[in-house]
Amino acid sequence: MSHPLSGINATNVTNVTNFTNGINVTNVTNAARPGRRHRPSRGFTLIELMIVVAVAGVLSSVAYPSFQSQVQKARRADALLSLMQVQMAQERWRSNSAAYGSLGDIGVAGTSTGGHYTLQVLTHTPARYAVLATATGTQARDSNCRHLVLSVDGAQIGYASGADAAVDNGAALNRACWNL
Repeated sequence: MSHPLSGINATNVTNVTNFTNGINVTNVTNAARPGRRHRPSRGFTLIELMIVVAVAGVLSSVAYPSFQSQVQKARRADALLSLMQVQMAQERWRSNSAAYGSLGDIGVAGTSTGGHYTLQVLTHTPARYAVLATATGTQARDSNCRHLVLSVDGAQIGYASGADAAVDNGAALNRACWNL
């Protein structure tokens, strides 16, 4: 009579559970290395990591321009705030003077609060004034809304915007630049 394990090569057998003659023959391949157990591989393969990197690259290339657009729109609020501050300072100045004043006259700095725009009074007369906010630094990449002009002529307030000092955006783009 032959032994039940006589035809099996012990180095190629894994997870064999057989009780013969009171001996537990479990995981025979690790029997030569006492104290070590066979563990399944953990982690990611190089291919899996490359797929993750590729997906992340595609997602970021789609999301980044949208993110930049929102950042530019948020920075435009810096110009709007500064232009409204100039408007209030001009009205205070005009209530005590015969004409509207320059930035120095009204006590307003030549840059916006956040530093993303430079301010300039284009015209100031007894009846009207116009203020230009020009994007600087990274905000200058806001191509369609690089220049914002606030003009006051009596009781009429005008808002204009453009890629250059001509501020010739159409009505829809102008509303978008001024967040109206």
